[in-house]
Amino acid sequence: MCTFLYYSDSKRHSFSIHIPLEKQLLPGYPEFPITVGEHIRKKRMDLGLLQREVAEIIGVTESSVWNWEHGVEPEQHYNPNIIKFLGYIPFDCPDDTVGRLAWYKRTNGLTLNELGQQMQRHPDQLQEWLSGTRCPFKKSQERIELFLVNQKIFLLSEKE
Repeated sequence: MCTFLYYSDSKRHSFSIHIPLEKQLLPGYPEFPITVGEHIRKKRMDLGLLQREVAEIIGVTESSVWNWEHGVEPEQHYNPNIIKFLGYIPFDCPDDTVGRLAWYKRTNGLTLNELGQQMQRHPDQLQEWLSGTRCPFKKSQERIELFLVNQKIFLLSEKE
């Protein structure tokens, strides 16, 4: 709303005009982002930041941000910083046990060795489960579920 003032014959007049404006989207603005790079571009454009500035925030080079915004998937160890920048997790959490374990690994930017240390499992076994080469037995699935439940501080904070 704009208020205009003008004077005539020593009188002061004012009137207000309300002109509804539609926000014009910038070229390349992803309204409905799908990839991680599209989520980054959307957030960057919403904040009015340059790729260089986002790169500094995430801790990568400007060319990394450019690559991500143009379809290259970020390396997994950058995911925690990307999630922190976005303020949300840009990928869905599956319902199945092994899928949720893979989601946990991805969102935390963990290697198989790091996940193995946290779970007290051999990385090769985790690789077999996560790649679908082998399915965990019932007892192992229960242990995975217990592990994920014990990570509830992380999981609950992401669902809110």
